[in-house]
Amino acid sequence: MIFFWAFVVGGAICVIGQILFDVFKLNPGQTLTILVVVGAILDGLGLYEPLIDFAGAGATVPITSFGNSLVHGAMQEAETHGLVGVVTGMFEVTSAGISAAIIFGVIGAIIFKPKG
Repeated sequence: MIFFWAFVVGGAICVIGQILFDVFKLNPGQTLTILVVVGAILDGLGLYEPLIDFAGAGATVPITSFGNSLVHGAMQEAETHGLVGVVTGMFEVTSAGISAAIIFGVIGAIIFKPKG
């Protein structure tokens, strides 16, 4: 059943993104920003963790999870290190994903011929 709910929740997030594209005519940057901010707001309100517990990968794979990670890391580090922890917590939690994206992007650019 977890696979079903992961599919439904992940699909719903994708449908929301597609609606932002098609109905509101937003460009990819605007849509990405909105979804990240929504994920951050939901985590700030304490609603994203229950969604992850319910849907698993359906909630952790989409871009909304990046906003969740930013706020979650900031709040976690703020409890132990105060105001400085807000900034360092965001980078501590998301640095592995961002680093992997940069490294794999460079490797992909080296291996494959970019069209330009």
